[in-house]
Amino acid sequence: MSTLLVIAKAPVAGRVKTRLTTVFTPQQAADLAMASLQDTLAAVLATRAQRRVLVLDGQPGSWIPSGIEVVPQVTGGLDDRLAAAFAMTEGPALLIGMDTPQVTPDLLAAGLDFTEVDAWFGPADDGGFWALGLAHPDPALVLGVPMSVAHTGAVQRKRLTDAGLSVRDLPELCDVDTPADAERVAAAAPHTKFASLHHNLCAVTR
Repeated sequence: MSTLLVIAKAPVAGRVKTRLTTVFTPQQAADLAMASLQDTLAAVLATRAQRRVLVLDGQPGSWIPSGIEVVPQVTGGLDDRLAAAFAMTEGPALLIGMDTPQVTPDLLAAGLDFTEVDAWFGPADDGGFWALGLAHPDPALVLGVPMSVAHTGAVQRKRLTDAGLSVRDLPELCDVDTPADAERVAAAAPHTKFASLHHNLCAVTR
């Protein structure tokens, strides 16, 4: 049973995308987070998978479309939460975050194709990763990996190869963390809800 996992925070002002508040208000930052998550979930729904699961920190709301299963995140560090997400799957799984609204169903489908590979790794340009796919999910492959540092991606990928897995890379993407990131991603994916909202908000703040 193939599973698409999205790990995310509920888009609540003051709790998400706080690094955007150097330019945007907390509510605007939360609205951008919601748009990013909605674009991500739309891509997930358009991708063939047996399960589509939102692993959520916070309360679910009407913004979650039908067809998406919601489970709460466990407590602990991000490595603990990623490990727990993989632990609840049965069969191949691809895990992504909520910060890449430019993701497409084709990219997600590629990350779920394990016919010739054991793992897929999607590097982020900040040194982290935006996607991790495992043919045989094992929580131990992510537990203990230092998260949210410049070498997170390098450590995570080495963890996979050290375990003897064959690994292929997905294209590098930019996570939306800063206002500069938001501008880059909106320009790269102009037809997304994220880009439309970003354009409108920038028109107001200028």
